[in-house]
Amino acid sequence: MTDTDGVAPAVESILATARQRGGGDERVSVEPRSLPAAIEAAEADGRVPVISEIKPTSPTTDGERRDDPVELAEQMVAGGATALSVLTEPEHFGGSVETLRAVREAVDVPVLRKDFILREEQLDTVEADLILLIARFVDDLDALVTAARDRGFQVLVETHTASEVETAVEVGAEIIGVNNRDLAELEVDLATFESVGPAVPDETTLIAESGITSMDDVERMRAAGADVLLIGSAIMDGDVTANTRRLTTTETES
Repeated sequence: MTDTDGVAPAVESILATARQRGGGDERVSVEPRSLPAAIEAAEADGRVPVISEIKPTSPTTDGERRDDPVELAEQMVAGGATALSVLTEPEHFGGSVETLRAVREAVDVPVLRKDFILREEQLDTVEADLILLIARFVDDLDALVTAARDRGFQVLVETHTASEVETAVEVGAEIIGVNNRDLAELEVDLATFESVGPAVPDETTLIAESGITSMDDVERMRAAGADVLLIGSAIMDGDVTANTRRLTTTETES
């Protein structure tokens, strides 16, 4: 069963709308661009692997960015992004499946669909290279991971605790994210990744999510074992090309 006890009101509102959303008319079938291969290519090129997030707004940020998301995506890739994350949740994050579709057509890097997906039919709305499943909120994670893989998606299972990592490992997750944001208080603590990340098996692609704003944060998460970093606000706030380049450039290149 899902665990929604104690979540912040903003998160409960997001979940309430997610429960009401349906899926597409036809089953999606995807030929995905490989995230692990993209990470390997970034490291071979001397870049820090970063998934740069196109996020018009969110319950934890002020204001809204109205730039053309395709232009933002192209600027992020020009700045060295290994992959992109695109919000498709409309009511609270200003996202859409149309935005993801347009972005994926415009770039050649892997694109993650970032949303609150709770049921199998919600997979069938748009093609993406990866989809996000939040362990805490999915009733039957094993079944939903299997359904996603059957459609060709790579699956990022998001966790926040060691027990959630254990659940992700049990269902065979090959890509696991550790979110530094506590969905009860919406507070961010990078120590979360440092304490939870070691529970993830070495052969699993490990993503550090939330609260990464500086090169010091990047180095801290990489030292704690992150294979790739998911960064939103620190890139979206200002010049996205420059911000992406700043967070993907190793010290030896600066």
